[in-house]
Amino acid sequence: MATTNTAYANVTVKFVINEKGNPPGKLADAELHFNDGALAGLKLIGFGVWERRSGGGRNVTFPARQYSVNGERRCFALLRPIADATAQDRIRDVILSAFAEHEASACEA
Repeated sequence: MATTNTAYANVTVKFVINEKGNPPGKLADAELHFNDGALAGLKLIGFGVWERRSGGGRNVTFPARQYSVNGERRCFALLRPIADATAQDRIRDVILSAFAEHEASACEA
């Protein structure tokens, strides 16, 4: 299980590479380690980096909790926008950019 780190201003993105290929399409798990501010010293886990089924790029899944209602399984997103529905795009872009940097450094090595 390989791990890599990519640092940004207030957060470090840490990856645990999915070397076994199970489930299919999952490339890595990602964690956000906070370096500054009120969240310094904490990490947010549960992100996943996936290859798109259509082969057209990558996707990031966010931490969620599953629950059942009348036998039906549902998901409750743990990281949600307050007002701006596109707020999650910034985190998604940071994780995808860090993963691209990881892949580029792995190819150079």
